[in-house]
Order: sequence, then C-alpha cells, then structure tokens
Amino acid sequence: MSKMKDIQFEQVNYDQWKEQAISALKGKPFKSLFTRSIEGITLQPLYTQETLVDKLGEKLEKQITTIRKLKASTSFSPAQQIFGHTEDQFFSNITNSIERGNAVLTIDSQVSFEWSEQSLSKLATLLSNHEFKLLVRDSSDVLLSVFETIEESKRENVKGYIISDEPIILKSYPKIRTICANTIPYHYEGANAVQELALTLAIARKYVEENNFESFANKFFVNFAIDTNFFSEIAKLRAVKVLWKALSTAYGVSENITLPIVAETSLRSYSKLDVYVNLLRAGNEAFSALIGGADVFTVHPHDVLTKPTDQSIRIARNVILVLKEESLVQNVIDPSGGSYFIETLTSEYVEQAWKLFLEIEEAGGLDAYSQSGKLTALMEEVNEGRQNALATRKQSLIGTNIYANPSDELQTVTNPIFAYVNRLATPFEELRSTYETIRPKIAILTFGQLKNFKARADFVSGFFSTAGIVCEQSGEIKTIDAAKEWLMNNNYDYVVVATTDDDTKEIVPELLAIKPKDLLLDVAGRFKDEEGEWQAKGLNGFIYAGQNVIEKLNEVANRLKGVQS
Repeated sequence: MSKMKDIQFEQVNYDQWKEQAISALKGKPFKSLFTRSIEGITLQPLYTQETLVDKLGEKLEKQITTIRKLKASTSFSPAQQIFGHTEDQFFSNITNSIERGNAVLTIDSQVSFEWSEQSLSKLATLLSNHEFKLLVRDSSDVLLSVFETIEESKRENVKGYIISDEPIILKSYPKIRTICANTIPYHYEGANAVQELALTLAIARKYVEENNFESFANKFFVNFAIDTNFFSEIAKLRAVKVLWKALSTAYGVSENITLPIVAETSLRSYSKLDVYVNLLRAGNEAFSALIGGADVFTVHPHDVLTKPTDQSIRIARNVILVLKEESLVQNVIDPSGGSYFIETLTSEYVEQAWKLFLEIEEAGGLDAYSQSGKLTALMEEVNEGRQNALATRKQSLIGTNIYANPSDELQTVTNPIFAYVNRLATPFEELRSTYETIRPKIAILTFGQLKNFKARADFVSGFFSTAGIVCEQSGEIKTIDAAKEWLMNNNYDYVVVATTDDDTKEIVPELLAIKPKDLLLDVAGRFKDEEGEWQAKGLNGFIYAGQNVIEKLNEVANRLKGVQS
C-alpha cells in the first residue's frame, strides 16, 4: 500500500492520445470523433489543459473570476408554479407549497378563476412575506393591481421578479425586478444557446438608459429555459455573466454588478408520451442549472402539458430540494470552473454570442433585426435542424422517437397555459393520433432463421412503436412457397419483409408477383439497385436506418387510408 502512494503515472500529451485514438478507429478518419453542435461549434473528442491555455491565455483567469464574482446569490431557490382550479384550491396550494419547501412563489396570471378584490388582498399578504415570480402579459394585466393593495410600510422589503413582454413600472418597490430579458419565447421558437445569449444582450440594450446603467441593472434580470443538453446549458449560464460584464463595461461601469438568473426546465423536450421520462429530463436540466449558477429555478411537473397533479407537483419541487441536499454543489462557488471542456465551451459561446449581438446592433437593434425577418430565419433554421435530427433519429427523445412504448395512451388534454410551446415531440404525438384513428393491421414477414432477420425485425418494430403500433411477426419462414402462402392467407393491411440482403433479393420479386392488390408491401433495408424495378412491380417502399420517421410513417398512413376507403 505504501508503494502505491509513490507511484507516478507517465504524463500523456494530446499527440500521443491522438495516435492511440487513430489506431483504435481502425481506418475510420480521426475527424469522425469531432461533433458539430446545434450552435455551429465543433466539439472536440478531448480537451486538455494545454489546449485550453492555448485558446484563452490570459482571458481564462478573467473569465473564471468574472463568473465567480457575478453570482447574484449563494442559493438555488426552488420556485414552483402554483396551480389551482378554484380560488380556494389555489391559495390552499400556496400554503402547502410554502410548508413543503417552496422558496419563490411562481404565479401565472392566467388562472381559471377571476382575480377578485378578495383574492388579490389574500395574495398581497403572501407577497409581502414571501419572494415571488409573477408571469404577466403586459402592464395592463389585472394581477399587477395586487401591488396597490400591499401596505405602503411593507413595500420597501417586498422582493420578487416580474416577467412580462415589456418592462413594468412599479413605484416604491426597490427590491422587485421588473425588466426581464425573457429568452423563453425565443427558446420555444427554436433558438439555440448562442442565440439566446445574444438576445439577452439585445434586450438589455433595448431598455437600458444611456447614462443610468446602474439604475437599470438594479431592475434587470434574465429568464432562461434550460434544455437537456447538459454541458451546453452549464456553459450558457456561465457565459451570460461574462457577456453581462462586457456590456456593463461598455457603459463605463468598472465595478461588478451581479445579474440574477431566473430559469426553468424547458418544455421543448417534454412529451405527452411516456411522461415519466419528462421527470428524468427535468432532473438533468435542474442539475445543469444548479452547476451553471442559476439563482431561482422552476421544475415543471412531468405531466404539466396535460393536467399536473398534487403528486407530480410535489415530485417536481423535491427534485430541487434533493439536488441541493445530496449534491452539495452549493458549497462550491463555481462547480464547473476549471473544467477544460466547460471553460472552452463557455469562451466559444461568449465569442459567438457577442458577434451575433453586434450584428443585431448594426441592423438597428432588436426590433429592427426582428422586423427584417433575419431573427425568425435564424431560429427556423436551427429548429428545422433539430426536428430533422429527431425525425431521422440521429438525436433521441426517449419514449417518443426511440424506445417508444406502443401501449402508452396519448393524452388529448392540453394545459392551456403551455399550449403555445413549440415542442419537439408534437409530430410524433400527431402520428400516434393518426394511427389510432386508422388502426391498421401491420406485420413483419421474417424469412429464414432468427439470426438472419432479428436485427431488422427489431428495427422495424421500434420504427412503428413510435406511432403506437405493435407489429405482429410471422416467425421463422424457411421457404419462398411458405412465405407466399403466409402472405396470401393472412389479412394484413401492411407487411414489411425482414431478412438478409441476399434473401431479400430472392424473395421480394416472388412475393410481388402474388401479393393482394390492396396489401402494402415494404422491405427492411436499402436496395438502390433494385428500387425502381421493385416499385414498378408494386412494392410500396423501404424502411431503413437514417430515414425520416415522420415522413415515412405519414406516407404509409396516407396509403393505408386510401386502401381502407
């Protein structure tokens, strides 16, 4: 044991690691280890101290120092949203929420009851004693009249955040932040991390007063949605502090002005299918926000897209409480500080976001840039890439586009508060609804021995599981005559042939010659040389890896509707 303490391992540099990596790739190019992110940044397979220092140099210490000094608070406060169908239920839920660990009351003005004088008076008492986050539409929102009800002697100590499409003016409330860089609407339109950061600066630039930056900063905060890309979201929250420092310096402010970061789990990746996976997404997002340095955080319940229950709300609240208690991350000022990867990614986000911010400013500011259509075009391009990656299953949305549970019942109820969210799962949910309507009988003709067809049969089964379909299988069919007999004697709407390439080329022409007219027949795999000939003889098409699942399954559904009619 004493000898082990003195062992020194040989230090390996990047070039030595690269040499070993190339050898392990067995002929594949080294560049295949590099990944291009949705932000257009190339992610390397390995980050080292040398590469980090080479890239940032003296900037590294400044970056780390800035991030650590600009943390607005030492806490990570749970800000669970309050739900309730009636006034009594709503206020009962507030009390319960406070008793069970909620620190910031999150209230959306869109409630199913009317904000009466009585309810506003009750709310005024609560807001006088508890930190809050209010979501309102604009300055005319009836919920804002609650501040007229609060006793004047208490107004100086009332603390909270107001999220609105426009700055809210409140007199005599010095601790309420009312100017918000709310990037969440852009997030749901498809914006990536770099675009959200640039838009944060553009919004700040829009509302800041030239000679009164500090007064503006005391009212300003940011509101982010945190998505499932763990390291990217950590870097985003760190980068916004560096960008904020650069903006304040541009206005002649030399001292550090902290920037409160309010955030929540992104509903962009939430699905109505296999809803408990949303809980896993929420935990991942909350932990990245905790590490990244968010100050106030909301975990949306896993069933919030439909109708959250007391249990789901409790679980969501406890996600933050457990993370804080078990991870001990709050004992560290900057948990990811010094990470070669995170520091590099933070720097790249800062660089790219500042570049886009300057482009927005050169176009005349946020409003002019938006009206020109450039902003919409940028977000649509990113969103299209993200949707395509899911449709081709290059990216996973567990329980929705991969490992889908076909027996999972799709909920048709929609929570009106979040009906506007542009979610990635929506096309797959629509597929479920379509196939639920037509209820086709689908089977896989598995030819040969199990070892010959299992991989393709499993792939086809998973392919159709995304539409909620359980494919029947023929079992081992050993001869072409038996395959013909099975095809003729079973009343299916749609059949996929799954076997080896050689067997497929042999069996498909025979099956096409005898298949019933109304039967749709597809083949598992790519057969470009035979494609034209087979389709001319009645083959519907092919199912293969990398195919657009949405387009293919919609095409099949439309053909099945035509056959059934």
